[in-house]
Amino acid sequence: MIKSISIRVHEFILWKLQTPRTRLVHEMANVFGRLWDVCFLNINCLIKDRNEVDLEKLAAQGQREFSFDTLIAATKNFHPTLKLGEGGFGPVYKGKLDDGREIAVKKLSQGSSQGKKEFQSESKLLARVQHRNVVKLLGYCVHGAEKLLVYQYVANESLDKLLFKSDRRGFLDWKRRYDVITGIAKGLLYLHEEAPCRIIHRDIKASNILLDEKWVPKISDFGMARLYPEDETHVNTRVAGTNGYMAPEYLIHGHLSEKADVFSFGVVVLELISGQKNSKFNRDPDSQSLLEWAYKLYKKQRSLEIMDPTLESSADADQIAMCIHIGLLCVQSDPKSRPDMDRIVVMLSKKHSNIVEEPTRPGHPGSRYRMPRQPTASSSASGPSGVSSSQSFGSSSILTATTSSVRSSRLDPHGKRPVKD
Repeated sequence: MIKSISIRVHEFILWKLQTPRTRLVHEMANVFGRLWDVCFLNINCLIKDRNEVDLEKLAAQGQREFSFDTLIAATKNFHPTLKLGEGGFGPVYKGKLDDGREIAVKKLSQGSSQGKKEFQSESKLLARVQHRNVVKLLGYCVHGAEKLLVYQYVANESLDKLLFKSDRRGFLDWKRRYDVITGIAKGLLYLHEEAPCRIIHRDIKASNILLDEKWVPKISDFGMARLYPEDETHVNTRVAGTNGYMAPEYLIHGHLSEKADVFSFGVVVLELISGQKNSKFNRDPDSQSLLEWAYKLYKKQRSLEIMDPTLESSADADQIAMCIHIGLLCVQSDPKSRPDMDRIVVMLSKKHSNIVEEPTRPGHPGSRYRMPRQPTASSSASGPSGVSSSQSFGSSSILTATTSSVRSSRLDPHGKRPVKD
């Protein structure tokens, strides 16, 4: 306190000793000095704010551009022994960065229909997706005609490599399978309703579900993902999916909505419970698919007969019966009858859910799914050839998917893809 007073007295004495002219010069210097300080401070703040915004954007995106040489070194020039599998638009390789991080590199084939804009859209889309049950994008690379995506590496490979191999299926007891079911459901709910933009994956299948070192399921391969505005309820699009997992309305009519993902999810649920692949089903000669067999047994109140025999020691019968019920609700032929993912997550959150909905026949050959008619000036009950304009799934007629038509007089044994004669 005394020191502060002495400083002020000293300043007052110096001020009194100054001439008016000197005093004016000092005051002007002080004013200009303060103006400079203010301007300098504002410039610094603007630069700092801009840098902070840029850093925030980079942090939010969580992605970076990798050099092609870095990825060549990480994957040993994409050595065949490091190939993890084939994704929607090209192969995926395991790699290791200089800092020790393991990565998965998706190398888009040059013959792929995915162009530069689609690649950039996928990169931006994935960079915004952050969820425990969705594979994280670490970065990307563009090198001439080469386009690559760099993902986190997930340790335990894909679900299909464990589920459909008898010598490895034992690793998946019922608790792990149930956790996989609930994890996929939560991941899809996020994509459909909680992500920054609504996302339909459109290729949900066992090989696109990766398991990390803690057996947490992660949805991968967004190469076929379709992003569209919030005000659209469905999209007529080029069919791009996998045999055995595609919903009938999508396969036949190119009618894509979240309910197509729900259908695929239901197929994966029934595959997890049975240990059988829907597209290669052979346990019942009188059923054309796993879905049909599960539905027949459900109607006879014998649902548990589809259970994988390796689950006997770890099975929770009530929980398995509930999951079969949910799976059958998801694969109903009519998409409007299928539950949304939020409803599915709620049902799965209950230990033994009392589900009141009864599933109708699943989407397989012979099921009756009819697309709503689009009124036109020349609409009539039948087309030029006299065939009804609303076709059932599996009928022999001209099936339209976006701009292309596929003529089919028969279906493959599992009824999931039209086959030309």
